[in-house]
Amino acid sequence: MTLRVLRLSSTPHCIAVGVAAGAASSATPFVGLHILIAVALAYMLSGNLIAAALATAIANPVTIPFILAATYEAGVVVLGRSSHQMLSGGEIFDMLENLEFSHLWTPVLKPMLVGAIPLSMTSAVVFYGLAYAAARLFQQRREMRRLTRVASLSVSKKHEA
Repeated sequence: MTLRVLRLSSTPHCIAVGVAAGAASSATPFVGLHILIAVALAYMLSGNLIAAALATAIANPVTIPFILAATYEAGVVVLGRSSHQMLSGGEIFDMLENLEFSHLWTPVLKPMLVGAIPLSMTSAVVFYGLAYAAARLFQQRREMRRLTRVASLSVSKKHEA
C-alpha cells in the first residue's frame, strides 16, 4: 500500500492530505464508512482521493478493536468520567447485542464520538507529516534516477556518433 501511494502522480502535499484524510477517518468508530469519509475529506481539502482511500487500510480487522477501545477511553477522559464509570468490553458487547440506541448513547457512543475527535486530529497530523516527507523523498529520488538515465543515454549517443 505504501509504495502504491508514493507512486501516485500528484504533489507531495496532495498525497499527504489524502493520507491524512484516510488516517483521520480510520480513527473514528464509523466502521464501514471509513473510505466514504476519507474520500469526502480529501475532496474538501483538495487532497488525493486515491491516497485517502488507500490510507483507510490503517483500520483493518487487527487494528479496529484497538481503535474502538482508544476512542472510547479518550472520550471518557475528555468527558471527565471517572475510571469506575468506564464499561468493560463485555459490558459494551452486551449492550450492542440488545441494540437499544437510547441505552448505548450516553455510556458508549457519546464517549466514542467525542474521543474520535482528538485521535483523528492527531492521526491526521502525524500521517500528513510522514506521508509528505516520504512522497517528497520518493519523488526526488525518482527524478534523480530519470535524470541519470537521460544523462547516460546522451553520453552513449555522443560515443556512437
